[in-house]
Amino acid sequence: MKLTRKLKWMSLKFLSIFSVVRGYNIAVVVLAQYLSAIFIFGSQTRAITVLTDIHLFLIIISSSLAIASGYIINNFYDTEKDLINRPFKSSIDKKVSKETQFKIYFLLNFLSVALAWLVSFKAAFFYAVYIFILWFYSHKLKKYPIVGNITASFLVLLPFFGILMHFQNFSWGIFAHGFYLYLIILIREFVKDLENLKGDFANNYQTIPVRFGSDISKYLICFLIILTLIPAYALITFYEVGYMQYYFYVSSGLLLAFIIFLFQAETQSDYKKLHILLKLIIILGVLSIVLINPQVIINGKQLVQPFLS
Repeated sequence: MKLTRKLKWMSLKFLSIFSVVRGYNIAVVVLAQYLSAIFIFGSQTRAITVLTDIHLFLIIISSSLAIASGYIINNFYDTEKDLINRPFKSSIDKKVSKETQFKIYFLLNFLSVALAWLVSFKAAFFYAVYIFILWFYSHKLKKYPIVGNITASFLVLLPFFGILMHFQNFSWGIFAHGFYLYLIILIREFVKDLENLKGDFANNYQTIPVRFGSDISKYLICFLIILTLIPAYALITFYEVGYMQYYFYVSSGLLLAFIIFLFQAETQSDYKKLHILLKLIIILGVLSIVLINPQVIINGKQLVQPFLS
C-alpha cells in the first residue's frame, strides 16, 4: 500500500512536470528538427550521416532543453491567467511547487548552454541569447499587442535557425518554407488570444482582442491566411517540394475554410477547436516533410518508397 501511494505520488509529479514543460510539443519539435535536417537543410547529405551527426544531436537536445525551460518560465508568469483560461491544466501544474520548477528551470538552461558549448562557442552563445529572449518575452513582451505575437512565433522558429547555421544551407526555398510555417504559427498565436480573452482581460494583457476587439483580430487573421497563399504558391511552382505539394493544396484549402469557421466562432470552445485545427495543420506539415524526397537512401537502401509514382 505504501509503495502504491509512492508510485502514485511520483506519477503525479512526473505528469505535472510533463504538463509544465509541454513535453508533447517538444516531441513534435524534435521530430520536425530531424525531418527538416534530413529532407531540407541536409538534403545533399546522406541520411545516415545526418542521423549520426553528434553535433546535430547536441544542437537538437540543447534547443529542446531551452524550449522546456521557456515553458516553465512562461507558466510562472501566466499562473493567474491560466487559472481562468486553463483551470484543469493549472491544477495539474500545481502538483510541483514553484521552487522546484525554478530549480528545474535553471538546471535546463545550464544543460542547454553546456551541451551547445560542446559544439562550439557560437552555438553556446546562440542558445544563451535564445534563453534570454524566452525569459524577456514571458516577462514583458507577451503583454503587448502584435509585438508579443510576432516574438512568440519567431521564438518557435529560432531552434530551426540553429540547424540552418549548422548545415550552412541557405536558399530561397528554405526561407519560403520558414515563412509559410511562421505565418501559420502567427495565426495560431492570434487565435490563442481570442481563446484566452477572459484571462488576458482579467490580468491586463494588452492583446489585440482586449485592446481593439475580437473583430479586428479576426480581420487580421484573415489577412494572414491570404498571405500564406504566396509562399505556398511559390513553393509549389518554383521549388522541388516533391509530393509535399499536396500538403500545401490541402492546408491552403483548410485555411480558407478556417475563415468561415472563424467568423462563426463566439465562445472559448469555438476558438479552442480552431486552435486544434491549426495544430493539426502544423503536425501534418511536419509529417509531410518526408514527401519532399520520398527516396532517401540509408546505407544503400531506400528509406521511403515512392507511393504516388
